[in-house]
Amino acid sequence: VVVSVLLVFVIPIFESMFKEFGNAELPAPTKIVIQISQGFKSNIIFIIIGVAAIIYAARRLYQHKKGRVWVDTMSLKLPVFGDLLRKVAVARFSRTLATMLTSGVPILEALEIVGKSAGNKVIEAAIMGVRSSISEGKTMAEPLEESGVFPSMVCQMIGVGEATGAMDAMLNKIADFYDEEVDSAVEALTSLMEPVMMVFLGTIIGGLVVAMYLPVFKLAGTVGG
Repeated sequence: VVVSVLLVFVIPIFESMFKEFGNAELPAPTKIVIQISQGFKSNIIFIIIGVAAIIYAARRLYQHKKGRVWVDTMSLKLPVFGDLLRKVAVARFSRTLATMLTSGVPILEALEIVGKSAGNKVIEAAIMGVRSSISEGKTMAEPLEESGVFPSMVCQMIGVGEATGAMDAMLNKIADFYDEEVDSAVEALTSLMEPVMMVFLGTIIGGLVVAMYLPVFKLAGTVGG
């Protein structure tokens, strides 16, 4: 937004000022910035329409069943953020299921509710697969492992919980562990993003400002000489 405001409103003011210099040759960086500003201004309607079309298409894609499955699958494969989303999903799954089992909700009903509230179609499918397996008399840990969605440690701990009859306690431990993992990951991402954003904005905005002031410095040097 800041860069767009500079290109649309600020750069043209400098451009008008430079025209008053007559036929003085502008530095290359200044010419490039002015050309970008002119192109941005002349095509701003198309840019807005394009952005709106992309947002609309993304929403339509997510509303479609196959499209949402594809988006949810890709989101879990994203670098850094995919792992974070997986940890959030595991923590939510474990905490919700533990609460429902402690409250006396039957396992099949609890899994159905947890699956529908997963917020991710891939994870929901994995949970519903576990539900189907349990209804056939199988354990929970094995189909969870086969789904490839849940970490091996989680599957092993759930297997121990099933074997010892302390499923709700084990699920709460898993939830506590992954809640801490999520908090640590978010804190690390936040501390990393702040300087990256500052460097990025400083470089872009600083570059635009320097490019606009180069002709002024050049003129001042000529007058001083």
